[in-house]
Amino acid sequence: MRRMIQGAVLATLIAGPAAAFEPGSTECIAPANPGGGWDFTCRQVGRLLSDLSLVPSPMQIVNMPGGQGAVAYANVASKRSDDANLVVATSIVGVTGVAQGRFPGDVDTMRWLATLGSDVAVVMVAKDSPYNSLTDLLNAFKDDPKVVATAGSSYIGGWDHLRLLMLAQESGVTAEQLREMTWVEFDGGSDAVTQLMGGHVGAVVTDLGEIGGFIKSGDVKALAVMSEERVPAFPELATAREQGIDVVGYNWRGFYMGGDVDDEAYDAWVDIMHKLYDSPEWKQVAEQSGLIPLWKGGDEFETFVRSESDRIYELSKAIGVVQ
Repeated sequence: MRRMIQGAVLATLIAGPAAAFEPGSTECIAPANPGGGWDFTCRQVGRLLSDLSLVPSPMQIVNMPGGQGAVAYANVASKRSDDANLVVATSIVGVTGVAQGRFPGDVDTMRWLATLGSDVAVVMVAKDSPYNSLTDLLNAFKDDPKVVATAGSSYIGGWDHLRLLMLAQESGVTAEQLREMTWVEFDGGSDAVTQLMGGHVGAVVTDLGEIGGFIKSGDVKALAVMSEERVPAFPELATAREQGIDVVGYNWRGFYMGGDVDDEAYDAWVDIMHKLYDSPEWKQVAEQSGLIPLWKGGDEFETFVRSESDRIYELSKAIGVVQ
């Protein structure tokens, strides 16, 4: 037996250490129809991974719509949980679905890979509104939670709505008051801003990238952006943090992998995505698409996703979206 063991050790020394993981025929699932944000994420990242020779061949893009990401989540969990060549596009919208129990599994079902960029929320009112700061608006909610009808591009309990509730909660609005606040859903951020300008709603919370033109033209008054630092394209806009409300509200774009992918493959993909993020090519794509470059990868991203999921769950519970 000793000779057999010694022979195996000798063979390993001659052959050298096992080769590190390298991707093969790679695939990205976009959990939506062509044309949306998840589709954009897969196609742009897949193209750049190939152009920069970070993967050996062009990445295959597969659209798998359904349940705002739930169908793809179920497919990966049940059929491809250990596929080391598969990544899936996601965002905070997907994590919201997971946290609210709309997906077949919790955050631990997957391995959260990285985020490369993000849109950021902006809070705005009409240009002639009496509210001139974020704290003015939030103090009004504390006095009367129904005083201002607020709008965005998500359903009640969706991400735009939750971003408003996070701000209100942080400012001291009670759980009972959160449930009394008026939320109006529109098909997109631009529609919500149009209704704001028409006097049909009093405030809007939505992604800055979609409606930045209204701010630049002076048609509305922006009270705050929900980012860690000021947005380079809008340096005049103060963050919520600067106004004493320690809340950020990114609509980040990123990826997850199946929950049974091994550490070697997962760590290799984190490194691949980090190299992509550091490239000038990605910075250019992000800027042209109205995204803020944002890197969180590996353990940092896993911790971030879990924290976001917990916060979304508690808020959703507070307003009755989940029991």
